[in-house]
Amino acid sequence: MRLQRQAKEDPTIDLTSLIDVVFLLLIFFMVSTTFERESVLKIDLPSASEVESRDDTPEMLELVIDNEGRMFLNGERLLDSDARTVRAAMEGLAGEQRDLPLILRADRQTPHHFVVTVMDVAAQLGFINLSIATNRAESEAQ
Repeated sequence: MRLQRQAKEDPTIDLTSLIDVVFLLLIFFMVSTTFERESVLKIDLPSASEVESRDDTPEMLELVIDNEGRMFLNGERLLDSDARTVRAAMEGLAGEQRDLPLILRADRQTPHHFVVTVMDVAAQLGFINLSIATNRAESEAQ
């Protein structure tokens, strides 16, 4: 019995699936890559070179708001928590100096509108150095 030999076929590689995989990888890396984005807000970050001595501490305004909304500016109690009162007290202490640091210390139970009032008055007066004082969280302190 004579068997016929089958014609030898040339092997072929189907590149379609390989191209699909490469494109999927490309899309995955394009989507998952984070690009550096410029901030929408333009801020001028301070620079530090060395620690200054404590004797050169600049003058500052410290406004404390307790949990009942009473305000104290540099230790002096304000008559009330009205925006006009806060404005007059800040103008009286700061004069024309709007680059003085203003530190806002508010109790965690302070109603939100008192803090917003102080921040609004500071913005209207043109104070540029506003800091909100906080305590370190207990989980981080350990």
